[in-house]
Amino acid sequence: MIKKINLIFATFFGVGFIKIIPGTFASLFTSIIFFYLFRLYISIEHFLFLCLAMILVFTYSLYGIKTIENEFKQKDAKQIVIDEVIGQSIPILFIEYIAYLQTQSFGADLYLYIVSFFLFRFFDILKPFPISYFDKNYKNSFGILFDDVLAGVYTSVALALLVKFF
Repeated sequence: MIKKINLIFATFFGVGFIKIIPGTFASLFTSIIFFYLFRLYISIEHFLFLCLAMILVFTYSLYGIKTIENEFKQKDAKQIVIDEVIGQSIPILFIEYIAYLQTQSFGADLYLYIVSFFLFRFFDILKPFPISYFDKNYKNSFGILFDDVLAGVYTSVALALLVKFF
């Protein structure tokens, strides 16, 4: 039973089973979900809870991925997309926090979500150092997750530079 729950969790409710570019779809769905959440429900108290929830998702993912790694032929199977959800959420939380600091309300501009999505996919696919180091040298749940966390951090830094200079 727990293995089935972890499979649903790690594939982001089945998004990982989409035949083509499941990681991209997971990032896209994450962006869409957060975009609407921040427009409809999120206050500063919710934001802090959401940040904590994402930390808990990361922590549980370390365990959840480990329990289902034998379900697939590869260690970092394309069906496991919870790492993209976590990685994409980092720059989204960042841009929403910046929006809040500037306007005292959430709801960052749509173009920031679009740029965030494309930058995250860029860094996740290209894997510049040290992302590539973790991707190649840690063939476990930590490596699966941490390369996407780093791609999220790279995306956040790139977004900060874009916002500052443009």
